[in-house]
Amino acid sequence: SAEALLMAGNVPSGLLEACVVLGVSSERLKDIHLLQGKGKEPLVEAEVLQVHAPPFVTKESSSNGTEQDLAPAFCRAQRRRSFKKKRDRPVSTISDSGQTNEPAVAASDDLSVPQNIDLIALLQLCFPDGLRITNESREDSYHFLVFTDVFGNQTHGVVAQYYNGSHQNGYRLNKLQRLYTTCSICVISKYPYYNALRDCLSSFLLQLKTSRMCEFEEQMKEFSAKLALVPIPPPGPLHVVFNLRPFQIELPSRLDVDRPVMDLDLHLPFLCFKPKQILCILMEQRVVFLSTDWAKLTLVAECFMIFIHPLRWQHPFVPVLSRQMLDFIMAPTAFLMGCHTSHFEEVAEELDDLVLVDIDQGTVSSSSSNRLELPDVPLTARDCFIFRAKGLQLHYDLDVCHATSRTDINELRAHRRQWQRKVNTVILNVTMELIVNIFRSGVCDFLNYEHRVFNSEEFLRSREMTDHTFYKKVLDTHIFHSFLRDRLNQKNDAFTRMQLNIHSETRRMRTMTESPRRPTMELINRKYVRPENGLNSRLGMSMPNLADHRLLTVPVRQTSMGTMTFQSGSWSPSRPIKTFKLPEFPPPLSYQYVQSYYNDLIRELSKAISAASSDDSALLARYYYLRGLVNSVSGKRVDALGDFQSLYKTDMDIFPTELLNALVESLPAEERRTAERRPDLKRLISRVKRDNERERARPVDGGSVKRFELPKKHLHMEDFVRRVQESGIVRDQGTIQRLFEALTVGQQKQVDPETFCFFYNFWKETEAAAQDVDLPAVVLEHLETDEYVYKLSSSVKTSHGVGKIAMTQRRLFLLTEGRPGYVEITKFRDIEDVKISSAPFLLLRIPTLKIKTSHRKETFEANLKSECDLWHLMIKEMWAGRKMADDHKDPQFMEQALTNALLMDAVVGSLQSQKAIFAATKLAYFDKKKLEVPMMVPKTTSETLKHKINPSLDQTAPQAVDVLLYTPGQLGVSELDGGGNPKLWCALSDGKVLVFDAASWSMQHNSVQVGKSRLNCMLAVNQQQLWIGSKDSFIYIINSRSVSCNKQLTEHRGEVTGLAIQDTVAYSCSDDCSVIVWDVSTLQVKRQFRVSCDRLQSIQIHNGMLWCCNIMNLSSEQLWAGLADAGELCVWHCRDLNKPFIRIQLKDCAGVVCMIKVKNQVRHRSRLSGKTRGKIYVVSKDRYTVEKELMAHDDSVQTLCSAEDRYMLSGAARADGKIGIWKVE
Repeated sequence: SAEALLMAGNVPSGLLEACVVLGVSSERLKDIHLLQGKGKEPLVEAEVLQVHAPPFVTKESSSNGTEQDLAPAFCRAQRRRSFKKKRDRPVSTISDSGQTNEPAVAASDDLSVPQNIDLIALLQLCFPDGLRITNESREDSYHFLVFTDVFGNQTHGVVAQYYNGSHQNGYRLNKLQRLYTTCSICVISKYPYYNALRDCLSSFLLQLKTSRMCEFEEQMKEFSAKLALVPIPPPGPLHVVFNLRPFQIELPSRLDVDRPVMDLDLHLPFLCFKPKQILCILMEQRVVFLSTDWAKLTLVAECFMIFIHPLRWQHPFVPVLSRQMLDFIMAPTAFLMGCHTSHFEEVAEELDDLVLVDIDQGTVSSSSSNRLELPDVPLTARDCFIFRAKGLQLHYDLDVCHATSRTDINELRAHRRQWQRKVNTVILNVTMELIVNIFRSGVCDFLNYEHRVFNSEEFLRSREMTDHTFYKKVLDTHIFHSFLRDRLNQKNDAFTRMQLNIHSETRRMRTMTESPRRPTMELINRKYVRPENGLNSRLGMSMPNLADHRLLTVPVRQTSMGTMTFQSGSWSPSRPIKTFKLPEFPPPLSYQYVQSYYNDLIRELSKAISAASSDDSALLARYYYLRGLVNSVSGKRVDALGDFQSLYKTDMDIFPTELLNALVESLPAEERRTAERRPDLKRLISRVKRDNERERARPVDGGSVKRFELPKKHLHMEDFVRRVQESGIVRDQGTIQRLFEALTVGQQKQVDPETFCFFYNFWKETEAAAQDVDLPAVVLEHLETDEYVYKLSSSVKTSHGVGKIAMTQRRLFLLTEGRPGYVEITKFRDIEDVKISSAPFLLLRIPTLKIKTSHRKETFEANLKSECDLWHLMIKEMWAGRKMADDHKDPQFMEQALTNALLMDAVVGSLQSQKAIFAATKLAYFDKKKLEVPMMVPKTTSETLKHKINPSLDQTAPQAVDVLLYTPGQLGVSELDGGGNPKLWCALSDGKVLVFDAASWSMQHNSVQVGKSRLNCMLAVNQQQLWIGSKDSFIYIINSRSVSCNKQLTEHRGEVTGLAIQDTVAYSCSDDCSVIVWDVSTLQVKRQFRVSCDRLQSIQIHNGMLWCCNIMNLSSEQLWAGLADAGELCVWHCRDLNKPFIRIQLKDCAGVVCMIKVKNQVRHRSRLSGKTRGKIYVVSKDRYTVEKELMAHDDSVQTLCSAEDRYMLSGAARADGKIGIWKVE
């Protein structure tokens, strides 16, 4: 029933939770006159006079005596309790010490109170200075409250205090003397609509002053009932507007799903404090705000809560403390509280470690000393924030000096709101940029997502020494722990979006290869910059010149603060705001009128849906959401389900999961049968049940976050792999397993804690030593900007003189002693041979390393003594890795070889035994692999293959590349307008989609999770939509500009296997042989039919006809089809299918997987019979002969795509998991 639905508390409430009237009853005023003659100002304890909470109208009985099961308002049917008032006590007075005598509470009837409202605390907070009765009237005043329950859920209150000479019962002492008493009205809401609720109360007080006091209670109830009829808009670009004469009041929506409502002026703290002072609250402190104006306390404190987003304050938050609540500051935890400035000394004397923030004076101080000792925010982030803050335009009057005077109050208010909205947006960007600058550089690099571990020690080690105090303080806070949990859950919030927006190109390029953390030459000496290696040379390219090594070189970025130009970023693109005006309020206490109001509201929303453009899906989604909400509270459950179903095709981000769950569970049997007769609603109901089961299996707290710790017990293989991955040394399981074999040579197959500790510490020591490498300028001139020095030998005698041998990822060179200099030994690709011999020295023979290169006749020799065996192993591995990287056009082979060499170094350094060198040979993967026949690259493949990229760098094991799609860009056009560089979309296993910049082949965005199943096909429908067919029967729609998935098409019953498009009509097919025809603009089904076959795997459009087959390709007048279970192609003539078809046999092929046409060639991917490696056949379209057989993947080729007929791209299955980029001739 709807009653059960409401009692569940899952219906999003309306604007009003409750409205409470507090003050002094007329009976108690009779005692006041006696105190007047004594010359004392009476201080009276306030009483709760009225409580109004929805529902305000009851269910009515129909003519047959049955109840209409309708929800009365946008509210939750709140549990209630009885609130008893005490009997009369004498009126208290203010003594000389300022303390009050016994409080007084008048007798009255019991009140029915919502269970979640604490009226005792509310009495104190609505009169934080106490309730006084005076001889003169004062202006109305407002202040704001925040209530937090034990679960951390917040409700918000706006309090209006007004003075009236005659109380609502009209009592006056005598004709000559009139007493003025304070009355408070507190409107309580789940949402912080501070400005809107203040406007509502201002409107009501204006009405109240022209009405009779005997009508006060009825007017109060009507006012509350009207607010209960106001729905809360969902997050996004739609605000709700309603009339409360003389004002037109606007309820802003949340800017984003993960943000709170912001109905306040964010520039207030910038008017009160200097930018540097605003930074003080980031760390969890015991903070007390002070002001003589109660309203400022909550508004400024709430601004700070918004400034630190996405960090969430986890501790007590009480921005207004009454006089009776001052002992709250004795709380042992961090907190944020506020009190009147008059309590400054009392508060400062209580504790020594309070941070006192005086809003009126604009000061931040400590209660223990005049100097506030808080660690500074990191220099770069701080300077950037101060620079941005100084540029803020914060004065409305300055911005409207040129404007005409507005005579309409609502027009004036609307203009002021628009200005405030712009200012708030700029401030949100500035504060979000601050948080991103503090945490983006490094936090995610030290997270292990698989095991949910944060290596805090290594993170601190990567920070500047001057920032350690700050980070140590922040890393131990609850808000940072919550922030880490969101990062591990890969939450796509404002932080993530801004981080991507201002992500440096250097950082993006580094994601192309994975190498151990070492400082580049660029970082060692930033003054030697080379602008020609930057991105400017590539901006004009539609497609890259893959022969240019600079495309794989990290560009230089100057980051010295002296010359730094701050890079502006935005966490969200600005969208135009639309408003929806609610119908005029009906008499809110009449059931029939309220139902009529709902019907009018539904009609208005239906009109708005009809008038909205189908291209503006975000706006349509908000209208559907509101209409679904209205339908649900007015009892039209099936209609509500239909509206929420429409969100799948408009915007899934605002899908009201909890409301939908409650709605489905509350469906009566008859309505459930009605809903299940509609296929779309039947799917919706079944999906709700399925999602509920998944949700129950998830951790309630979103998953824990562990700090990395060294092991305390012996580690078997599985535990060892996990520990090494947690440490961040290496992720690849195969490499870690070889490391395990190395550390357990000649002993039981388990690693003891001491060995692991020695190995870990040696690795970190060598990493730190690399940080301290100090190379002279003459050496830096010979190195590339992205080169790292990974290993330095001790000082040795060589054929080129005495010095230290240095190893980077590209070369070996000698750092000569005496007069420091650079002598190149060799690049790894130029090595011809490496061996160890012995050289006579006196009566001894010293081991000597000999390196023969292609560029020098003479052999390089070095007397490395005890280091000779290790260097021999490392150089051979690097040489083999370089050779394989060149042969396979795969730079990651070099990175893997480098990791193996450094692990050899760490194994030898940590074992310190005779078996150490033998143990290190277990890690010589490429040196052993280069001689294996399967690793040899055929000449045809080597000439055609240009490059390889690895989309699984952040994974512990390779993932299958299931689908590839290339989308062209528009140079000179911004990303927001659909332009920018071309993109390569890559679908990995289990529904993960990656995006690469196809001008540099660098990863452009974090992965987008698209369901949990395998993805089968992709189609670029237009510049804004990318359709993806999934094994779970859904078509997911990615916004190609924002790279987010917030729409789904759920009409298919089986696995979606193919997509095609012609003009504005799209076609999709599934393995159950059904085909659906879609209108691209509206996402509505135009037609649906079935094809007679066993399994439908592909569809294409050619000459106005839709062709359905398993594996096919249509080109000019030919239809090419491949057999899935045989190495054979069949070619038909499209104009005359009766003509004999042509058969083409593919050698060593067990079955064709897919094919594409590139220029005048048809390319097929296939499975090789009896082999795991995949082969690509290049077949001439004219001669019907196989021209090339390409083999560059270690597993079957899963997908092919063409990039403007200039390049062909291939993706391999899990054992290989890489993308090959091939040139097209």
